[in-house]
Amino acid sequence: MMTREQRAKQFMPFDAMKGLQEALRDREERHARVEKHEVSEEQQRENEAVIRRLKKGSAVSVFCYRDFHDVTVSGQITALDICRRILKIEEDIVCFDDIYSIRLIG
Repeated sequence: MMTREQRAKQFMPFDAMKGLQEALRDREERHARVEKHEVSEEQQRENEAVIRRLKKGSAVSVFCYRDFHDVTVSGQITALDICRRILKIEEDIVCFDDIYSIRLIG
């Protein structure tokens, strides 16, 4: 006689092509990658002006380049290191050189 757990296993989904979905997601992610683009001198000056006004606790929205993708990171600044040129927004770390644009929120 089968236990309840053994009977339940009969109805578990079966993946005949193990790893296919993962391989397809990986291929799709690689296909969506983009090259880092240049930031104009004017935009760089604007970014630097905003960065000079930042302090821990400031709320920001940053459009930046990360892991072969253009992304927007928003939240409160938890750390700011001018010497190492990095900005920590909650759990995300953004290098100044990867910032396309930055703005204070609120």
